[in-house]
Amino acid sequence: MKNIVVAAGYATRLGELTKNFPKPLLKIGENTILGRMLDDIDKIPEIDEHVIITNHKFAPFFEDWAKEQTYSKKITIVDDGTSTNETRLGAVCDLLFAMEKLHIDDDLLVVAADNLLFFSFREFVDFAKAKGTSCIMCHEQPSIEKLQRTGVVVLDGNHRVLNMEEKPQEPKSHWAVPPFYLYQKKDLDLIRHSVENGCGKDAPGNLAHYMVDHTVMHAWPMSAGRFDIGSLDTYYEAVEKFGTSQHNNP
Repeated sequence: MKNIVVAAGYATRLGELTKNFPKPLLKIGENTILGRMLDDIDKIPEIDEHVIITNHKFAPFFEDWAKEQTYSKKITIVDDGTSTNETRLGAVCDLLFAMEKLHIDDDLLVVAADNLLFFSFREFVDFAKAKGTSCIMCHEQPSIEKLQRTGVVVLDGNHRVLNMEEKPQEPKSHWAVPPFYLYQKKDLDLIRHSVENGCGKDAPGNLAHYMVDHTVMHAWPMSAGRFDIGSLDTYYEAVEKFGTSQHNNP
């Protein structure tokens, strides 16, 4: 299984802080946002490589960071060739780019690198293995306003995804979908042809939505919360809350 970190965005909402530096490598205490995530994922036996897909502007930062890491699994940095937010490929096309460039033909754990997580991806991998299908995550979101800004799924009693909508004006459930996915090898052909068959390119949730309509998917209810770093305010809040030594591993 490959761990694919989609990190080719330009984090424009963080202003000057990420104008010339990638958000996943911002520090929270002694570690980085990305490092905290990989500390967990690297321990999963099924994972044999971390693939970080980034842009041409930020690739040198990731290359330098990778040289200093001591993870047990190989780190591969993929440069998508773009240099501006206006010319970005979009998360789905970045995934396709990495799959083609590295000739990937394996199960994929696909993650966005701008969250602090309070659970282990080990649970998610075990859930997907038990279900035998590609899977997404979900969590209960009581706020209708927040549901209108994310992916929302309807599940049956076995956690099979019956329906998924992106940013629905009238959400059909309170199950929100965070940007973490597990795609099985048997579904890779669907992914490879997703964009040419109408899948949206920009957000990783576009691919999940497409896949729900074309194959059996299940959703794992997150066993604990996450902290989404999407703005300057939330970044500084994360540093204050989780940057001290006693909270170095949320």
